[in-house]
Amino acid sequence: MKKFEAIVVINNVKYKRIPIKTRILSPEDDIIELMKEYVQPLYQAGDIVTLSESPVAITQGRAIPVSELKIGWLAKFLWRFVAKVPYGVGLRAPESMQCAIDETGGLRIILAAGIGAITKLFGIKGMFYRVAGMQAALIDAATTSPVPPYDKCVIKGPKNPQKVTEQILQATGIDTVIMDINDIGGSWAIGASKNIDKKLVEKIMKDNPQGQGDELTPFCIIRKE
Repeated sequence: MKKFEAIVVINNVKYKRIPIKTRILSPEDDIIELMKEYVQPLYQAGDIVTLSESPVAITQGRAIPVSELKIGWLAKFLWRFVAKVPYGVGLRAPESMQCAIDETGGLRIILAAGIGAITKLFGIKGMFYRVAGMQAALIDAATTSPVPPYDKCVIKGPKNPQKVTEQILQATGIDTVIMDINDIGGSWAIGASKNIDKKLVEKIMKDNPQGQGDELTPFCIIRKE
């Protein structure tokens, strides 16, 4: 389990983070049933629950074994131009680039690459992913996860994260946020049930208490102290 401070203070309010450990998830799992199994026994009124984006995607069947991917010429060409970043491989691999092309279309990826290359000359970074879109940005390359069998899979972002949170709220009454978080301070709420202050949750979860390794903590309860 990753070491972290259980309580953070945001705007003079204390929030406790309680990561919830589960078994290794699979496409056979249903995210709502997992909420009922693991989260509801610990849930208290007023809690907010965060879900890591990759485990949600796994339950949707969006972890693609590298052995099943057919890498096209465009992916083999473009991956080399993706900048190295400190928080992971991202699309800097032919396998994950192919998944981005499959998700968003080759023309959009070519456009994103072109705009990204031009704007980089003027010191503007990040335009590739802005043009390519959220699903391209959410792709995790193979080896990102250390947990078998997902260490040999490219994991795409979850489909319709906003709809997923709405379905969870309707089925369980629990307010949830699907998060994309890394270990160097990146924290984004990519889907949230109604009445959630996404910016506040991003601040609360900025140090990534759920971890990025083999913690197996896809859920985290946020509780006001």
